[in-house]
Parts: sequence; structure tokens; C-alpha cells
Amino acid sequence: MTKETEVKKIEKEEADETSKSSKEKYYEGIGRRKSAVARVRLYTKKKEITVNGRDYQEYFSILRNQKNLISPFEKMNCPGKFGASIQVSGGGINAQSDAIRLGISRAMIEFNADFKKRLRRAGYLTRDARKVERKKYGLKKARRAPQWSKR
Repeated sequence: MTKETEVKKIEKEEADETSKSSKEKYYEGIGRRKSAVARVRLYTKKKEITVNGRDYQEYFSILRNQKNLISPFEKMNCPGKFGASIQVSGGGINAQSDAIRLGISRAMIEFNADFKKRLRRAGYLTRDARKVERKKYGLKKARRAPQWSKR
């Protein structure tokens, strides 16, 4: 065996080990609200919840948004049993927390289909489709017309 083939064999074994550890089983769900989009990966082994690489309590400083994010776990009586890796973009903080809640709920249904009835009843699976209305030409905003004077 030459030195090059040995090096390639060692690199391949190292790559296989790292890919095995990164291929942990997860359940995925996508949530949307206004212009916010959240991609949620729910893990059963990992227990921390991260949003864009930061802890969710650090990312959402407002307590209302933190509670909104973990409410699907509390509804299903399993806080602390799941971990989540969340990538969220667009929208404001409130829209992002609502999008994450929908994504977590969808991922939990992928984990266990029996959760669907309770999450639906709680209103966590309803997509809030309201978006900003586009501006029309001839108007100042979407519906606001220029001021009109008779004379």
C-alpha cells in the first residue's frame, strides 16, 4: 500500500465517523407567518432548543415569545423531552415565534400522528395566512388615496 492510499483510507474513515454522528434522526416541520419562515428540526436525543445557533431564551428576550415557542411541548405534556434546531428568517420577532410554533407542531405530528387532534384543537396547526397587502399605483399606500379637495 502506498502512502497516498493510506491517507485516503484514513480520511474516508474519519469522514464516515463524522457523518454518522451528524446523521442523528430528526423530524422536520416548516412554519410560516406573514413573511417569516421557520425550518424546525426536532430531535429526541438532544434536549436544547436553539434558534439561528443561539439559545431560544437569548434570541427571544420577550417572555411572551418564549412561552409561544414552547407551548406545543407544554400542550403535549413533554417539555424537556425534545430538542430543536431552528432556522428562522424574515418578518418580525412576533411573526417568527408564531412561525416556529407552527413548525414545531408540524414536526411533532411527524413524530407521532396521535398528537394532531390535541394540537389542532389548541389552534397550533392553523396557518395564519394574513400578509401585507401590496401598494397600488395611484395610491399612497395599499388603500390610502391622495387627499382630495373639491376646489
